[in-house]
Amino acid sequence: MRKHLALALLLLPALLAGAPVPAEKGALLLATTTSVRDSGLLDELLPLFRERTGIRVKTIAVGTGAALRMGSEGNVDVLLTHAPEAERELVASGVLVSRQPFMENHFVIIGPPEDPAGVRAAASAAEGFRRIALAEATYISRGDDSGTHKRERALLRAAGMGPAGGWTGFHQTGSGMGLTLQVAGQRRAYALSDIGTFLAYQQRIGLEALSRPDPELRNVYSVLRVSPARLGDRGHAEAARLFEAFLLDEDIQQRIGRFGMARFERPLFRPLFAESATAPTHE
Repeated sequence: MRKHLALALLLLPALLAGAPVPAEKGALLLATTTSVRDSGLLDELLPLFRERTGIRVKTIAVGTGAALRMGSEGNVDVLLTHAPEAERELVASGVLVSRQPFMENHFVIIGPPEDPAGVRAAASAAEGFRRIALAEATYISRGDDSGTHKRERALLRAAGMGPAGGWTGFHQTGSGMGLTLQVAGQRRAYALSDIGTFLAYQQRIGLEALSRPDPELRNVYSVLRVSPARLGDRGHAEAARLFEAFLLDEDIQQRIGRFGMARFERPLFRPLFAESATAPTHE
C-alpha cells in the first residue's frame, strides 16, 4: 500500500498542473465527522481539491460512529473520522483498505466562565468530569456515537461513572458538535468539544475552555478509504485514493497547519504528515 500511496503522491503534481483526471460517474462520497465541517476546514479544502483534480465531492456530515457504519455498508467512498480504536478494527477486518492520520488537535472540557464545578482546578480530564458530577452541574453530551462522544464515554469510565453520566444535570442532544455547543451555551452548561469547533463557536456561545492539557484529550483525525470490494461498481476508488493523497500533500498539510490563524491567531489543527507517511495500510 505504501507503494500505491507514494505513486499517488508523485502523480499529484501532474494533477495540480492540469493533467487529465480519469472520468468517473457521479461525485466522490465523503462521510465526515461534523467537527471537521463545523470548524470550517472543509469549506477551505474541498473547493481546492475540485479545482486541482476536477473531482466533485459530496459531503455527508455525521458522527464518527455513523460515518464508520456508512463505510462498513459500502455507502461512501472515503471517511474523515477521529476514533482510532474503532478505525483500526475496521482496517483489520478488511472493511477499510487504508487509515492515514493526517491532522490532530485536542478535546477540551468547556463551561461557563464562573466554573461552578471547579473544573479549572482539576488535575486531569477524568477529575474534571468527577467535579461536574459531584456539583450536579448541567452537562450537555452529543450522545450520537461520534468520536467526541466515544472519548466522553472513555473519560466517564476513567472517572468511575457510567456512559450516561448518572447525575441529574446530564443531558444528550443526539446531534453534532455545532448544535451541541449552542445548546451548552444557552444552558450555561459544561460540554466536551474538539478545540477547533469550540473556537469557531466561542464568541456566540459565551463559554470558556476549562480543562488542562492531558494525553487523554489528544484528538487524531484520519482519512480512511473503503475497500473497493465493499463499494462494487458504484464506488470511486481511484478518486478516493487521490483525495487521500491530496490531504497528505505537503502544500495541503501546510494549509491545514495555518487554518484558523487569520481568525483566531492560532491554528485549529496540527498536520501529521510524518505520522501519516508511516501509518499501516492494508492493500
